[in-house]
Amino acid sequence: MAEPVRNSLADTGAFALELNGVGRRFGALTALADITMSVRAGERHAVLGSNGAGKTTLFNTITGDFPLSSGTIRFFGEDISRFPTYERIRRGLRRTYQISQLFGGLNVIDSVFLACRGVSRRRYSFVRPRDDDATVEQASRIMHAVKLDDEADTRVAELSHGKQRQLEIALAFAGAPRFILFDEPAAGLSPHERRDLVDILGSLPPHIGYIIIEHDLDVALRVSQRVTMMHNGRILKQGTPEEIESDPEVQEIYLGGEHG
Repeated sequence: MAEPVRNSLADTGAFALELNGVGRRFGALTALADITMSVRAGERHAVLGSNGAGKTTLFNTITGDFPLSSGTIRFFGEDISRFPTYERIRRGLRRTYQISQLFGGLNVIDSVFLACRGVSRRRYSFVRPRDDDATVEQASRIMHAVKLDDEADTRVAELSHGKQRQLEIALAFAGAPRFILFDEPAAGLSPHERRDLVDILGSLPPHIGYIIIEHDLDVALRVSQRVTMMHNGRILKQGTPEEIESDPEVQEIYLGGEHG
């Protein structure tokens, strides 16, 4: 396994995200039960588990798409448990989704520009921006960071699946994100596109932490410093990538034996 991502900010002691006893029920179904975990500022954290383990439901509670049934969520020390989604976004929380949610009729640069404008103070301005507009320049920097320079004028609907996933990551970079939730960004990617994804995540500014949900263990363990394993809506194990990969119970449940 490759050496996991290192980030000095992960050792500062400041927590970006703190979940305490988080639960979510849908009628008689308990989707999440007593989820307690903390992620430090700048830390890169993976959440793994089989289908139905509760991973995406966990993301939906963090973003406010699903209200909590129990517990609390703190974001950089502030209790956001009852905040609507837009207030969490304003505080610097971003996410991507398992299923692409893009505007196919726009080109790439316009998509990124609108995402940047949408979280800026000038989001209601109808004045056409100049080429030296700060938001245009920010959009160009983001596209370069996610390796989409050559697709700037391409319609989103014409992008390959891998490029659309890269565009989703670009949209999550809009504004001034402090923490990002990546929901299976490697799903459906080719080996080359997976390598690009690892490079993109590894080049994030050190102050931006994230949680990544990922079925591709090789990607997840390469881009994370800490790992949480979920099973049936509960936390099964937490540890370093090396500890999780070598854990016999994890191997038995998720890897089907020894993982090479």
